[in-house]
Amino acid sequence: MAAYSGETGPGVFHFNVSPNGYPPYLIVQDSEPAGIMWDVVELIVPRLGYQVEPRKIPRKRVDQMLEDGYIDGTPRAIEWTEEPEKFLFTDPVVNVEEVFFFPEVSDLDFEHPSDLFGKTVVTHLGYLYPTLAPYFEDQRIRRFDVSRDRDMFRFLQHGDRFDTALADRLVGKWILRNEGMADEFRSSDKAISQYGFRLMLRPDWTDFAESFNRELELIRENGELDAILANYR
Repeated sequence: MAAYSGETGPGVFHFNVSPNGYPPYLIVQDSEPAGIMWDVVELIVPRLGYQVEPRKIPRKRVDQMLEDGYIDGTPRAIEWTEEPEKFLFTDPVVNVEEVFFFPEVSDLDFEHPSDLFGKTVVTHLGYLYPTLAPYFEDQRIRRFDVSRDRDMFRFLQHGDRFDTALADRLVGKWILRNEGMADEFRSSDKAISQYGFRLMLRPDWTDFAESFNRELELIRENGELDAILANYR
């Protein structure tokens, strides 16, 4: 594929939405993709002269297919990328925050890991939490792994052994809203980590990235980005 050019671009922006999505950032259960990142891309990219075409690429193949030019962009945080120097990243579209969710009736809150000493945290299987790793290792804080984000809240809701769940703020709120449990949980104001969720592009798309960033700043200022975010909160 040709490199981006504002005047002679290829006309189609092939955007990875992954096979299962990542609600509310990417939602692929219906025929037409949705979600925060999709909506932002679908708003901005046509203004740059491109039609957006979704691609469903498994995570383990994304980086290579981006390098090979089969896709042009994918949502990604720099911190989640093994070799970020191989790619180009836009400014953050939204911040991904890992926070604690507590039952509404709980007196617990989180300001420092010591607030959770002696407690059990429902966590996502396979996820690493560097801030809490020393405390998990010496069992001052216990972790209980589940394989799906949705299950975290079920365990927390029905299990007396569990004190809090650790999840992305928007993902958690999305699940709770869709499961009818929004009034049963609250999230900590303080996050244990925060990453910018961006578009990861092929390195020759510098002009595209600069144009995208300008439009992103514009929709941040004129309220269009807030309107998109409001649909998923």
